[in-house]
Amino acid sequence: MHRVVALVRPVQSIFELGCAVEVFGTTRAEVPQYYEFGVCAQTTGPVPTTAGYSISVDRDLSALATADTVLIPGWTPVSEPLTEPVRHALLAAHARGARLVTICSGVFALARTGLLDGRTATTHWARAARLAAEFPRVRVEPGRLFIDHGDVATSAGAGAGLDLCLHLVRRDHGPAHAALLTRHMVMPPHREDARSPHPPLDDLDGLLAWAGSRLAEPLSVRDMATHLGVSPRTLARRFGERLGTSPGAWLLSRRVAEARSLLEHTDLPVETIATRVGLTSAVNLRRRFRTRFGTTPGAYRRATRT
Repeated sequence: MHRVVALVRPVQSIFELGCAVEVFGTTRAEVPQYYEFGVCAQTTGPVPTTAGYSISVDRDLSALATADTVLIPGWTPVSEPLTEPVRHALLAAHARGARLVTICSGVFALARTGLLDGRTATTHWARAARLAAEFPRVRVEPGRLFIDHGDVATSAGAGAGLDLCLHLVRRDHGPAHAALLTRHMVMPPHREDARSPHPPLDDLDGLLAWAGSRLAEPLSVRDMATHLGVSPRTLARRFGERLGTSPGAWLLSRRVAEARSLLEHTDLPVETIATRVGLTSAVNLRRRFRTRFGTTPGAYRRATRT
């Protein structure tokens, strides 16, 4: 039996988890059961949910060691870093051949493993700009319902998680079995290669790309506003509406994210990295890094290479 294990965390989105449960974990009398479904968390016990109640999780990260598919049904807040045990468990699962799948914001967790570098990925259209800004090595395609690379797969927002899960069933067991399952779920036919409806990108996306290519420069919020031709106050409002953060916080997050990437992929000294991402000094980089990730740049680099 194909083992599917969902990695949950507080506060867990019920809808995204429910997509996986309905497709992989619900027994139906007239549908052959090809999957064994389970849930795990870094720490066992009650896990709060977006519905206001808690779910009891009795399996820890060791459950991922025997999973054939590891599913991350959302990751909120999206700024939450991976703990080292979670990162190690995901990378170990992938290294032994498990398929890693994300629904909606779960892609932020997968992107932090580095497994999406150089690849296309999707997420909810409202978070696409933030994903692209934080992970410049990931080619974000917000117009896709899902993207399947075989070993990793990502879906757009919420309901697109069902499309991805049903696509995986079709891939694993053929279109006839997938069609039987959708009939019992009272679902419409599989949306193969469908596009995700989302608002058109605006000039804020151009600003993010412009600022992201100039991290070494002493950019300020006023510089960003001037480039876009708006006031700093208007820029702050648009960032809040679109990205859920402020321009200054986004710029700092982008600098730290680029520093993290350079630590992972180069042997540059910490002082050089700090200058290259616009944090001016190794002292400043260490302070920002410890605040965000709870560790030092040097310790982080060593951990990623063990």
